Amino acid sequence: MPNLEQWRARTLNEIEQCLDQILTISSSCPYLLEAIRYSTLNGGKRIRPLFTIAAGSLNNANPLNCRLIGCAIEMIHCFSLIHDDLPIMDNDDLRRGKPTNHKVYGDAVALLAGDALHALCFEVLTSDQLAISPERKLRIIGLIAQSIGIEGMVGGQTIDWLSTGKQIDLQQLQQMHTLKTGALLRAAILAGYLAGNEFDSPQYAAIDVIAQKIGLLFQIVDDIIDVTEDTSTLGKTANKDSEQDKATYVNILGLAVAQQTAKNLHSEILELLRKLENSSQLKFLADSVYYRNF
Repeated sequence: MPNLEQWRARTLNEIEQCLDQILTISSSCPYLLEAIRYSTLNGGKRIRPLFTIAAGSLNNANPLNCRLIGCAIEMIHCFSLIHDDLPIMDNDDLRRGKPTNHKVYGDAVALLAGDALHALCFEVLTSDQLAISPERKLRIIGLIAQSIGIEGMVGGQTIDWLSTGKQIDLQQLQQMHTLKTGALLRAAILAGYLAGNEFDSPQYAAIDVIAQKIGLLFQIVDDIIDVTEDTSTLGKTANKDSEQDKATYVNILGLAVAQQTAKNLHSEILELLRKLENSSQLKFLADSVYYRNF
């Protein structure tokens, strides 16, 4: 699908330009801004803003609005990575093929850089530059805020932290990753749809189901490649979850069953996407999540 490859390449370039523009600001603390830019720019798959933009095509959303929303969500993702890598959490030295933020700027500045990115997300979402109705803006802000907090990424990360070294079952693992990884991906997709002018409740519900399945697929594949790829390919420390005795789909199901589960889930997602008009970009990204070819 060369046209979709071209769409991704063009869109990735636009996302990078948008992030750089957001982070080209005057600051009374240039060192903090430097740390923020270090972990946000020039790296990352940008899968969340890509999904936001792709979901916007289902509802004729303005691509600029979707790009701004997607970049706001990407800053949340980058904030989570900075904090996850800290010595008090996963204590990692490598992220996106380069030293982690705290290795360059120190623990305190890394912590504060993540905090600043969290706040900056909502500055973008409430700005006049995001030209959508106040009602839609509030709904998107609420959706993203929920995906970050107790019933989202932070809640999932807490469960992950508390369950390290303990036996949990598959249902508990799925709950953890639905919050930790899936919630923000779900928000990225639903926010893209909400950025459009129309709203159809059955269609929104159908997209929500797909979004949740994509989030789960992302995490299962992540667990698989953690044990099947090397550090240079991943751009982060390979086999880290196993070394830290964390619960993963591979640990609980075994590699072969985890791979089959991902394959079945990918097929389910594609079948659901076939029922939606203008879903070629979403299908392309779902394939990219499964095959990890981004």
